Amino acid sequence: MFVKRTISGAILLALIICGNIIGGAAWWIFTGILSITAVYELFKVLSLHRTAMFYVTLGIDFALYLILYLGYGEWVPAIVMLYFVLLMGLYVIRWPVYDVKMISESLFAFVYAGLCMSFLYQVRIEEYGIYFIWIIFIVSWGCDTFAYLTGILIGKHKLPTTLSPKKTIEGCIGGVVGSVVIAFFYGLYISNTLDEKIPYYIVFPIICGIGALMSQIGDLAASAVKRNMDIKDYGKLIPGHGGVMDRFDSVIYVAPVVYYLMKLYTGGIL
Repeated sequence: MFVKRTISGAILLALIICGNIIGGAAWWIFTGILSITAVYELFKVLSLHRTAMFYVTLGIDFALYLILYLGYGEWVPAIVMLYFVLLMGLYVIRWPVYDVKMISESLFAFVYAGLCMSFLYQVRIEEYGIYFIWIIFIVSWGCDTFAYLTGILIGKHKLPTTLSPKKTIEGCIGGVVGSVVIAFFYGLYISNTLDEKIPYYIVFPIICGIGALMSQIGDLAASAVKRNMDIKDYGKLIPGHGGVMDRFDSVIYVAPVVYYLMKLYTGGIL
């Protein structure tokens, strides 16, 4: 399992690196596939993948990525509103087959797996996005790694939640500190590379500190859904990791947080 997990993880990382470097249509296709796959996994877990709501969601997800690719990002709220209108239409037409719980779960699945994932693309298409996209992964995967190592080494006090009995307060702190340290050195590198007046070695650690806290919430939230639905993994697409929702659970949650924090702290550059 360890070998399989390592190999699949290395392949996934290679795809992310290549997609980010190439950018453009390549990154659009890559993140779009991730988004559609995540939507499918979540709808399947919720037992909604055979409903009209699922197909409407796929269409809206594609429309979302299309307007982003064409440069009409200001229309994203309109797409979300259109989706809500269509769901309500299905609710009325198919009542009482469809109930308010199904409509709510569909909206949740789209926002969580579709809309939030799109921020991976939105960050990349901004100026300097090729550099800033890595903040999302530093925050999510870096935090996860340091939290795990710290928890193993010095973890004693359990988190006040039953979602993940093995997670500790020390591990959570270690995850935040580890992300901040990596972000500091990455910020130094970016400051020298871009030769900008913005002190990224200060900006990035602040963003990663906040983002790391959110990342751990995202990880636990994904676990909570799995507990509610009594499943181990969302899918089997990535050997040793599970599905896209399993591997990108914290990434999905962190991406919009990092995007808007970057907008705030870089004064509009991103």
